[in-house]
Amino acid sequence: MTLELLVTLGVFAPLLGAAVAGFFGRRIGNIPSQAITTGLLFFSCVVAWIVFGQWTWGQLEPFTVTVAPFINVGDFQSSWSIRIDALSAVMLVVVTSVSSLVHLYSWGYMAEDDSKPRFFAYLSLFTFAMLALVTAADFMQLFFGWEGVGLASYLLIGFWFKKSTASAAAIKAFVVNRVGDFGFALGIITVFWMFGTIEFAELFPLIAAQQGQGWAFLGHTWSALDLAGVLLFIGAMGKSAQFFLHTWLPDAMEGPTPVSALIHAATMVTAGVYMVCLLSPIYEYAPTASLIIAIVGAVTALYAATVGLMQNDIKRVIAYSTCSQLGYMFFAAGVGVYESAMFHLFTHAFFKALLFLGAGSVIHGMHHEQDMRKMGGLWKLLPVTYAVMMIGTIAITGLGIPEIGGFAGFYSKDSIIESAYAAATTGHSAAGYFAFVVGLFAAALTSYYSWRLIFMTFHNKPAWKEDDHAHAHDDHPHDTHDDHAHGDHVHDDHGHGHHGPLKPHESPWVMLVPLILLSIGAVAAGFVFAPHFIGYYETDFWRGAIFNAAGNHVLHDSHEVPKWVKWSPLVVTLLGAAIAAYYYVLREGLAKRMADKRGPLWSFLYNKWYFDELYDVVFVKGVRALGDLFWKVGDVKIIDGLGPNGAAWASLKSAARLAKLQSGYLYHYAFVMLLGVAVLLAFAIYAWGA
Repeated sequence: MTLELLVTLGVFAPLLGAAVAGFFGRRIGNIPSQAITTGLLFFSCVVAWIVFGQWTWGQLEPFTVTVAPFINVGDFQSSWSIRIDALSAVMLVVVTSVSSLVHLYSWGYMAEDDSKPRFFAYLSLFTFAMLALVTAADFMQLFFGWEGVGLASYLLIGFWFKKSTASAAAIKAFVVNRVGDFGFALGIITVFWMFGTIEFAELFPLIAAQQGQGWAFLGHTWSALDLAGVLLFIGAMGKSAQFFLHTWLPDAMEGPTPVSALIHAATMVTAGVYMVCLLSPIYEYAPTASLIIAIVGAVTALYAATVGLMQNDIKRVIAYSTCSQLGYMFFAAGVGVYESAMFHLFTHAFFKALLFLGAGSVIHGMHHEQDMRKMGGLWKLLPVTYAVMMIGTIAITGLGIPEIGGFAGFYSKDSIIESAYAAATTGHSAAGYFAFVVGLFAAALTSYYSWRLIFMTFHNKPAWKEDDHAHAHDDHPHDTHDDHAHGDHVHDDHGHGHHGPLKPHESPWVMLVPLILLSIGAVAAGFVFAPHFIGYYETDFWRGAIFNAAGNHVLHDSHEVPKWVKWSPLVVTLLGAAIAAYYYVLREGLAKRMADKRGPLWSFLYNKWYFDELYDVVFVKGVRALGDLFWKVGDVKIIDGLGPNGAAWASLKSAARLAKLQSGYLYHYAFVMLLGVAVLLAFAIYAWGA
C-alpha cells in the first residue's frame, strides 16, 4: 500500500466511523459503535504519526493527492485533495492524537449516557471535518472543513439538548462563528478577485508580485493584500475565540467534558492559528494585517488571563486559559514567528487536552460537581488525576530553567515571548514591545490562576461533605429532563439515582490511560521537538510550508536576546505561583473574604469585562429594537397603513358616503337620470357648436 493511499484512508476513516455510528448505531448497539469509531480513529492516528515521523526525519517530501473534482464554475476550480507538508503533518498528529484519546476517554465518561452512538458519531464527524480542513489544497476545501467543524461543534456543545443552557450555548457558538465566517468568505472572494485562483500551489508564488496592488474605495486606495489578510483573520477571530468574537468559548463548556478537550482545547480553536500560518505568504506582504493580528492576539492573551483569575467553575478556568494561549499563538504569528506559533499550538494540544480531561476526571470523581469552592483535599482520593493535573499545570505555566529545560510549555511559550522582544528591537514589528510586555504579564496571571486551580481543588481543606452533592451542578445529566437533579435525588458516577453520602473517587482506567499518555506529551513534546520546530537542524523541518520574507529574521534573532529576557518568564511565573500559594495555602480563606466584598475590580473581572451585558444591549436588544421599528413603524404603520390597510380604509369610507346616495325612492333615481341626460345633452351641444 502506497503512502498516498494510506493517508487518504486515514483522512476518510473518521467519516466512515461517523456514518456507521450515526446511521446504524441504534441497530448495531453501543459497544460496536464505540469500537468502530474509536478503532478507526486510532488507525488515523497511526497513519498521522507515520507521516509525521517520516517528515521529521527528512524521509518525506511534500505531495498532494487529488481525490475527486469538487467545484468547477468558470475560472473557479476546486478539487478535493489531500495536501501533505510540514503544517498538515503537524496538524494531522495533533487532531488524530487528541481525538483518538478523547474517544477512548469517553468510553468511561459517557458510560451511562443513553445516546452513545450519536455522541461518538458527532466526535468522528468533527474529526473528519478537521482533517479535511488541515489537508486542504485550496480555499474551497478549507472553507468546507471550516464550516464542517462549526456544524460539529454546534452538535457537540448542544449534545444534551434537554438542558436549556446547553442549547443556548450551542446557538451562541454557531451565531458568533457565523460573524467570523462572513469575513472569512469575503477574504476568499478578495483573494480570488486579485489572483484568479484559490489553489495554494498556484496562489503563493503570485503574491510577491502583487505587493503594491491597491483597491480604490471611498476616495482612498487600500492595500489589497492587507484587506484580504484582515478579512481572512476575522474568520480566524471567530473560530479561535479572539477578542470581540471570544464570548462563545466559555459558554461552550456546557457540552460534555470530552467535547471541551477535543474542540476547545486542541483542535477547532487552533484552526485560525493554522490558517494564519498557512497563509504566511500573504501576511509577510501585509504589514497592517500582521500588526492587527499581533495587537488582537496580545489583547486576547491579557483579557482571558485576567478573567480566568476570578472563575470558580473548573472548566471555565481552563477555557479562559485556552483563550489566553491562543492569544499567544496569534501575536507570535503577527510579529512574524509562525514557527513558534505552530510549536505552541503543538505543545498546547497535549497539556491543554490533559488539563481538560483531568478536570473531567475531577468532575467525574466529585459526582459532577464543577465548582472549585466545593472541592479541596482531593489529592489523596484522586492520586493519578492529581499527578497528571500537576504535570499539565507545570507545562502550561512554562515552568523551566533557561539553558537547562522544562516541560513542553516552557519551550514554546518562552520562544514566543523572546521572539516578541526580538521583533521589537529589530524593528520588524511595531507591536513587538506591546506583545512582549503583555506576554510576560499574562504569563504571571497564567501561573496564578493555574496554581489557584490546583490549590483549591486538591490542597485546601475539603469543602465538600459526603451529602453535599444532592444539588450538584450536573455536567452529565443522564437521568434528568431538567437542568439539575430534583430534591435529594443525586447521580453517582454512572448516572444512577442514589441516596445518601457520596465520597470523591478516582476515575476508571479507561479514563486514566489517555491522561497518562497525554502527560507524556506534556512533558516531552517540548525538548524532543524544539530543535525541529524552532532550532537549527541541518534539514529544515518546515521546508517551504512556512514562508519568511527576506527581512524576517525574528526567529533567528530570538535566540540572541539578552539573558534577562530569557529569565523574565521564569521570574514572573514563580511570582504568580508564589502569590497563589500565599492566598490559597499560607492564608487560606483570605481570597474568599476578599471576593465576598464584591469590589469593583472583582466585579469587573468576574463578569468578564461585562462583554455579555454589552453585547446584549448593543446587539441583542439593539437588533430587537431595530426589528420592532421596522415591524411596528415601517411595516404596520407605513406599508400596511398606506398600503392594504389604507386602501381598505379609503374604500370603506368612500362606500359609506356613497351608500347615503342610495335612498331607495324612485323619484330620486329619476331625478338623477334626468340630470345625467341634461349633462350629456349639454356636452353634445357644446361639442357640435365647437
